[in-house]
Amino acid sequence: MSTEELKTFIFLSKVKNFTLAAEHLSIAQSTVTNRISELEKEVGKRLFNRDSKSVRLTPEGKIFLKYAERIIELQETSVEEMNALSAYRHKISIGAINATYETYVKPVLDECLKTSNDTTVRVTIGHSLDLIRQLQDNVLDLVFSAIPLKRIGYVCKVYDTDKMVLVTGKGANAYKRGITEEDLVNIPYLMCNFSLSQVGSYIRALFPENHVFKMEVDNSSKLLPYLKNGSGYSFLPYKLIRKELEEGLLEEVKLLNFSAPKAITYLIHKQDYDPSVFLKYKPEEV
Repeated sequence: MSTEELKTFIFLSKVKNFTLAAEHLSIAQSTVTNRISELEKEVGKRLFNRDSKSVRLTPEGKIFLKYAERIIELQETSVEEMNALSAYRHKISIGAINATYETYVKPVLDECLKTSNDTTVRVTIGHSLDLIRQLQDNVLDLVFSAIPLKRIGYVCKVYDTDKMVLVTGKGANAYKRGITEEDLVNIPYLMCNFSLSQVGSYIRALFPENHVFKMEVDNSSKLLPYLKNGSGYSFLPYKLIRKELEEGLLEEVKLLNFSAPKAITYLIHKQDYDPSVFLKYKPEEV
């Protein structure tokens, strides 16, 4: 199977339309059809169900999509790594969930880019499980994760522990004396999906099953504008919003009859990898 066939398959799985795929890839629609047909012959399975109105992945196609994306990802990473050898002494590939990137990775990255001329850094922002998979596929060197990895051949350490705080915009706090767990159901809560971490499970358990939140998003930093303007409340890691709290843009809500969980960040890498290649640029205050 060729790279062109795999990329065509991946794109068609997203747009679900042969004409759109052909236009985007700047090829004839017949070429798209032929590439998919050749791929299906090679794997021996039908990858798409087609009718006059839609194109949908088959169950086999959904399985193959995950591996096709990994093949392309590995190929592109290997080319990048080979090219980097000619220009840089060190190449570092880092994965982080969004909140962890803002709090822990970006300060180190800023210092690295400012002071090192022989290091190139590739950063991937994603969910913990996806990042761990890329670490296992040798796409990433280091992962800052919200969930641990317990597997032989890997080092998984607690990198930092942070407290979760309930916050809202300055002047928007209707619970000046504090809020009870029972009151949570009555507030306009903005839910950040903390993936499969213990924090995410704990926070969801504070609300009734199938509770409808005012807003849900999987990127914690995207909540900040809405919190600042008083649109709702949300639990966020303290270090992520410390600056906003100090500047008076956000206000912490006291918890009365319950407590918030700790947000644990794990640093994961293979046993034979030296994380100090990147962490040596860590500022003292981070």
